[in-house]
Parts: sequence; C-alpha cells; structure tokens
Amino acid sequence: MAAKKEHWGEVEVPEGVTFEVDENNVVRVKGPLGEVVKDFSRVPVEFYPENGKVRYRIYMRGKRGYALVNTIRSKLNNLFIGVTRGFTYKMKAFFVHFPMSIEVQGDEVIIRNFMGERGVRRAKILPGVNVRVVKKGSDIELILTGLDKEAVGQTAANIHHACRVKRKDPRVFLDGIYLYYKGIGMES
Repeated sequence: MAAKKEHWGEVEVPEGVTFEVDENNVVRVKGPLGEVVKDFSRVPVEFYPENGKVRYRIYMRGKRGYALVNTIRSKLNNLFIGVTRGFTYKMKAFFVHFPMSIEVQGDEVIIRNFMGERGVRRAKILPGVNVRVVKKGSDIELILTGLDKEAVGQTAANIHHACRVKRKDPRVFLDGIYLYYKGIGMES
C-alpha cells in the first residue's frame, strides 16, 4: 500500500476571531485581545478558510506528513486561544546568599548581583510579550503575558538561560530564575 501524497486537516475558528492568509502563507489571526501574525511560508501547507472553519492540506508523504497535520492544528489552536484569552507564564527567582535584583528596561530583563557577580546579565524580551516584576518581601516573581504562546515561552527560556550557572555543581548551586506556572488567560 502506497503512502498518501497529501494529508488534510481542519480546525474550527471561534466566534469573534477572523482568520486571513496571504499568497506567501503568512497567517493573520485577529480577536478581541489583538492580532497575531505567523509565517508558514517554509511549511508545505495550503490553507482554505471556509465559513467558521479552516481546512488545510499538507504536501508530505507518510507519517511525517500526518505528524505535520497535528502540528499545524496545535499551532492554529494556540493562535486562536492567544487572541481570545492570552497566555501567562510565571517565574520565580531563587537565591540563597546574594540577593539578586531584577528589572525590565525596554526589551530586556536586567539581572544584577546574580551569585555575587559584578557583571549584569541580560535576557531579551520578544515583541508582543509583557514582563512584570513583582516583589513580595524577599521573593521576586516575574509574570510574562502575551498573545503568542511561542513568544512567551521563548522569552521565559531566555530569562532562564541568562541565569545559567557555569563551572559549578548545579545540585548545590540552585540560584536562578525558574518557571513554575504556565496558564491560559491574561493576568493583570
């Protein structure tokens, strides 16, 4: 039995959300919270928006093509959730001896006095992501919100990566900024 040359998928578009695609496979999704643009130009896919649904065709054989159908479905669902409810990630700063200070300047998170270092560590904030620093006593919490799940997740990864401990035993030196909550919905 020969493998199919193409696979089809379908996703329902929620009420109040508009889905547009141009000739370069750039998808534009608008909803009550805003707009998200995603580029699918490097993916072998064609989108066919119909009334209340988006049908799409994948030009790839076998199980990789079938896996790509599910990947596209997840990405589209995340776009729809993002423009209707948004995404929130929470991170907590953990330090033992040297109290670090964290602040947001423009499109960067500035981390000072990490493990007593004199230098400053920086983490890039991707466009469309809002980062707030909340201090409760000696606890420092970062709240990341945005419409694009990939951008919010990558910003959290950038912040975590900026606090990587090098040349020390990670079982002993646990200082850093760690992700502890991923959720749907924008927290104020």
